[in-house]
Amino acid sequence: MTVEKAAFQMQLLGHKFFMFMNTESHEYSLLYRRDDGDLGMVQPESA
Repeated sequence: MTVEKAAFQMQLLGHKFFMFMNTESHEYSLLYRRDDGDLGMVQPESA
């Protein structure tokens, strides 16, 4: 799933965070809503 689709799903579900398989990196990523209202993302370090 793309980051944009994950953000849409997170908004649709009303969640503050959303874990998804990122189609760009082919690894799991965690999208979250920051205290300032923006989105942040946690992803594994590249080896």
